[in-house]
Amino acid sequence: MSTNTWLHIICAMQINAVLFGLGAVIVLVSPVMAADAKIWIPLVVVLSFVLALILARFIAPRLRLRYWRKRGQRGDAISGY
Repeated sequence: MSTNTWLHIICAMQINAVLFGLGAVIVLVSPVMAADAKIWIPLVVVLSFVLALILARFIAPRLRLRYWRKRGQRGDAISGY
């Protein structure tokens, strides 16, 4: 697999974990949602997976130095350069 594919996979897994954790906490803390957790938790799983794939498409290229060279910049906090 290419480096870009690996970066997308790694970013998507990390983003998925954060989004799922945030969604699960919101569902379990809210009394209205906690009563119907058997509906909300699977929805959070699916939404976190889909949103993670979408967000990884925007974040992963920023981790490559060539992304910043095209723009004539040294980098930012995400790239760490």
